[in-house]
Parts: sequence; structure tokens; C-alpha cells
Amino acid sequence: MKVRGARALITGGGSGLGEGTARRLAAAGAKVAILDLPQSRGAAIAGDLGSGHHFVAADITDPDQVKAAVEGAAQALGGISVCVNAAGVASAARVVNRSGDLFPLELFRAVLDINLIGTFDVTRRVARIMGSNKPNEDGEKGVIVNVASIAAFEGQIGQAAYSASKGGVAAMTLPLARDLASLGVRVNCIAPGIMDTPMIAGMPEPVRQSLLEVHVFPKRLGRPDDFASLVQHLVENPLINGEIVRLDAAARMGPR
Repeated sequence: MKVRGARALITGGGSGLGEGTARRLAAAGAKVAILDLPQSRGAAIAGDLGSGHHFVAADITDPDQVKAAVEGAAQALGGISVCVNAAGVASAARVVNRSGDLFPLELFRAVLDINLIGTFDVTRRVARIMGSNKPNEDGEKGVIVNVASIAAFEGQIGQAAYSASKGGVAAMTLPLARDLASLGVRVNCIAPGIMDTPMIAGMPEPVRQSLLEVHVFPKRLGRPDDFASLVQHLVENPLINGEIVRLDAAARMGPR
């Protein structure tokens, strides 16, 4: 699918990987709608992208808000042909900490609700909209790119909830691709490594430097545009479907 002329919905587009993707796809000629929380920078970023780009506010854990936002984005863009599910949260807590306190179940549920269920909710709603698009020469009507993490495969101590949520996103990639093939929709997943996002920027510099040690080559943090360029390739390459692509400079995480 060509990016130029595509109508792209980017969840989590108010910062980090989502923002980088929104900016790259817009620069390549797509019309972009950013879906993020009302208090995010999404509206400002959409305004910065210029005419024809939009912001829709929603909490992706609220199905009613998701329904309204996805439908609003489709109306504003004249349809949706690309969706990138970049909204998500991280969490770090031991199952049993040194004081004997248990990992709160409400936190576990909250992480899954945002990272996994929220991603699935947006996916199912955009897939139905994409199914009404006019197919291209390959019969393709839409492309969905979901976002997992290398923590889906090598979760560290304290990442039980995060790894479970991202593992779920990775695991549903192939079944989604098979399920939505009848609609002419491709589904792929990116599993980023350590990216230079606001989440990482808030860490102390010694911690940031220690994270670089797991990167084999190149020895730098991933950048939002590294991620965005891979999104663009996944959109444009018609034979990539049902795949989980690691974007991690050959990093393999240890237990800590």
C-alpha cells in the first residue's frame, strides 16, 4: 500500500514512537489522525502537521470512547487505510517485594487493559472500516501495525505485567492476519528494543548508559524515526503479513 494518499490513525501519537510515526507518515503524504488522551500533546502535534491532519481524544481502555474516536477519525479522514497502535504504558513491580507486599492485581489488570485489550479494541474497529475500502491491485484494503516489545520475549524482573501484555500483542499477530485476510487487511507487529522516548528520557543518565550495554550494534538508543521508517516499510511492502519484527540492534535482555 502506498503511504502517499493513505489515511492513517496513530494511537499514542501524542509522544514518542507514535509521534515519530505520525510525523513521518504525514511527511510521506499520508493524512493522519492522532488518537491520544485529552491532556496529551496530540492536538498540538496534529496542528503542527498542518491542514488535513486531525486529533481525536480517547482513553483506549474505554470502549465507548474508542468507538467514538475511531468513527470520528474515519469521518475526518474520509476512511482509514493504515492503523498504528502505539499507545501503551510500562510498569515495573516485583511479584513479591522485599517487604512481602504482593503485586497489586489492579495494576496488572490496568497494564493489560491498555496495552493488550486497548490495542485489540482499536484493531477490531478499524478492521471493519478498512473492509469497506476500495481494494488495490493486490486486493489490499488496509494495514495494521501493532506494537509489542522485546520484553514480550525476554522480560526482566519486575516486568511480569508488561511482558504479559506485550506478549499478548505479539501472539495475536498471526491469528489477526489470518482472520482479517478475508477483509483484505494485513497485520504486522513491531517489537522495539530500547528506544529514546520520553519514558527513557526520564531515567537517570547512568541508567540510560547501562541500557546501551545490551545493544550489540549500533551502540545507541533507538530513535522514533527508526521505528517510523520500519512502519512505513511494513505499510508499503505487500508480502509482509503476520510478522513480528524485532527492532533492537541485536539486543537480548538479561534478567535484570
